[in-house]
Amino acid sequence: MTTERIDPPLAADETSMLTAWLDYHRATLLLKTEGLGHDRLRERSVPPSSLSLLGLVRHMAEVERYWFLSVLQGQEFEEGIFWTKDDEDGDFNQVDTADVEADFATYRTQVELARAAAAGLPPETVGKRPRRGEEVTLRWILVHMIEEYARHNGHADLIRERIDGATGE
Repeated sequence: MTTERIDPPLAADETSMLTAWLDYHRATLLLKTEGLGHDRLRERSVPPSSLSLLGLVRHMAEVERYWFLSVLQGQEFEEGIFWTKDDEDGDFNQVDTADVEADFATYRTQVELARAAAAGLPPETVGKRPRRGEEVTLRWILVHMIEEYARHNGHADLIRERIDGATGE
């Protein structure tokens, strides 16, 4: 599957701008994984780190779910999609035997659920679950998600370059 990445507009209302940047970064993560086989996607960055491209995709599925479904919508989850109480870093630690295609499908599903959760809401909408005892707005969630993707896309750049030398924005 080829990922289409659309540059964010240079002028737009706040929600459109933030959403466009978030979608840009979502697409960037997928672009960093394209063309690699399952073993390469599971490959760790550098010992002892458990960081891998597949781990980043799994992690961002968890992050999408947490911020948009749990914090914004108020849904409660006992455990994560990939992590458990016994392995809180399961999104990164458990990639060696992971079903890569299923994990990418899960990621795409979580992105679509996140988009649906935020659709039509003004940026000042307060989430239904506080974070560390404080209210969180959709504006904060969108900005945080852009930051989270930007940071992890930097990791993905370095991992991909180490794997096969591919570089790019």
